[in-house]
Amino acid sequence: MKSHFNLALNNLKRRKLRSWLTVIGIFIGIAAVVSLITLGAGLKEAITGQFGSLSSDKLTIQNAGSGFGPPGSTSVRKLTEHDIKIIESVDGVENVISRLIRIAKVEYNDAIAFNYLGSMPENKNQLKIIYESFNPKPASGRLLEENDLGKVVLGSDMARKELFGKKIEIGKKIIIQGKEFEVVGILKPSSSFQLNFVILMMESDMKNLLNIGEESDLIVAQIKPGYDIEKVAETIKEKLRKDRKEKIGEEDFSVQTPLQALSAINTILTVINIIVIGIACISLIVGGIGIANSMYTSVLERKKEIGTMKAIGARNSDILKIFLIESGLLGMAGGIIGIIIGLGFAFVSSSIANLAFGQTILAFRLNYVLVLGSLGFSFLLGIIFGLLPARQASKLNPVDALRS
Repeated sequence: MKSHFNLALNNLKRRKLRSWLTVIGIFIGIAAVVSLITLGAGLKEAITGQFGSLSSDKLTIQNAGSGFGPPGSTSVRKLTEHDIKIIESVDGVENVISRLIRIAKVEYNDAIAFNYLGSMPENKNQLKIIYESFNPKPASGRLLEENDLGKVVLGSDMARKELFGKKIEIGKKIIIQGKEFEVVGILKPSSSFQLNFVILMMESDMKNLLNIGEESDLIVAQIKPGYDIEKVAETIKEKLRKDRKEKIGEEDFSVQTPLQALSAINTILTVINIIVIGIACISLIVGGIGIANSMYTSVLERKKEIGTMKAIGARNSDILKIFLIESGLLGMAGGIIGIIIGLGFAFVSSSIANLAFGQTILAFRLNYVLVLGSLGFSFLLGIIFGLLPARQASKLNPVDALRS
């Protein structure tokens, strides 16, 4: 076997340029697969970590929307005080908080933009619960407090120079729907698009500004310690369904627990990973065909060599092994290069993303199973696509091979 490997390596060295060109398709495919799986796993880990940092004792209730927009903004039927009372009556519910999320006109430095407004409760305990639910961090200034009427906190992208032509700083005034508000805080970048472009203000300010009555876009319910959040969620669904006279599966509202939200996101990420890996596999097939083509060419060029080997005692199995080892080494060479490039791309991408957002949005973790699996797969791929040329070489008649 050692002699077979030496012969295979020497043959590949003689065909340097062709060998490198042959492995291009393999290493592009392996690089794509490794980088995409690594980035996908890193994104999943970062999102799971964010959900893990949130309290697992809160659930969100909102009406089904009729189109694209912030939660509740496109609902045909709004949540009301009546719905809040029903939720409060459920055994196990400790606190119920109403939230409003709307879009409004914002003016600063003679520039106009339309952005999300998010309401904050004016009760100190409820305000604390909301902060625990999405864990905002101020990059400068502070978060809103219960008596902060006329004041706002901006998402990270709201304060950037690109939006209004001038950076918004703490203490500056911005005009929302024709009324001035003082900026008291700017949030750190988040992985949430809406949070980066949101303007947080007190609920009464938002209701007066947009002339909103007793309605909610979403409701946050905190569950008492010791209660099963899934069971409480089912009870809330049952009571709201009964009050609205709706059948199971036909609800125009949703009750979502943190686990359900995480499960939905993980499902989406898994589907995306499968699709992009499937696309990357096309490159592997193309690379495999390249190996087959190279090996067929090699068989034609080396007929005399094969004939000589057979004339001095080489068996069909020996010829088969030499050609299979060659094709396997071509695949493995592509795999090694692909793994290095793929991991390098994943590391650089995660570093840039984390630097841009100021937090771990893409965690980079070296997956040894993925590395070894990719290496083994690339070697196996080379052998599979080299099998037919190798069989052709092993079946050559030594006399015919020497005459050619």
